[in-house]
Amino acid sequence: MTDLSLRRNRERDLAPLSRLLTDEAELRLVNPSAKFPFDPLEWQEKWLGDLDDESFYLLDAQGQEVGFFALRPGIGPEQRHLAYVFVAEEARGGAGEQVAALVEEAARALRALTVTLKVEADNLPAHAAYVSAGYEEMSRSGDMVTMRLDLD
Repeated sequence: MTDLSLRRNRERDLAPLSRLLTDEAELRLVNPSAKFPFDPLEWQEKWLGDLDDESFYLLDAQGQEVGFFALRPGIGPEQRHLAYVFVAEEARGGAGEQVAALVEEAARALRALTVTLKVEADNLPAHAAYVSAGYEEMSRSGDMVTMRLDLD
């Protein structure tokens, strides 16, 4: 398993994400509505444009970006919605539990009390990682599962 750490993207720099998301199929999994190829300006304006959006890079042991996620405002300031999760292929394989822990760490730093997310029902590794991290299913609609984790 890759040893991952977290870097808050205070500068809203999307160049590393642009380097990570070069495959159209992977970009569609991260954000099915985004243009291909990855367009940093589109993401800054449309997908991460809210002043309260916060994004984070996952770093490998050498400090290289190998993943990304955003915590967008939920209903009220105490809730964050996990979005745009991506882990590069070389960092996958057992990283789900660690990524979930880093998401929780980031949400706590933002003073969130709750994290919500949507995951595709057929993405069994991600779904299992969230369940293992304590997320509860709130609903299923079509092929999407909405989940929630209350932070203590």
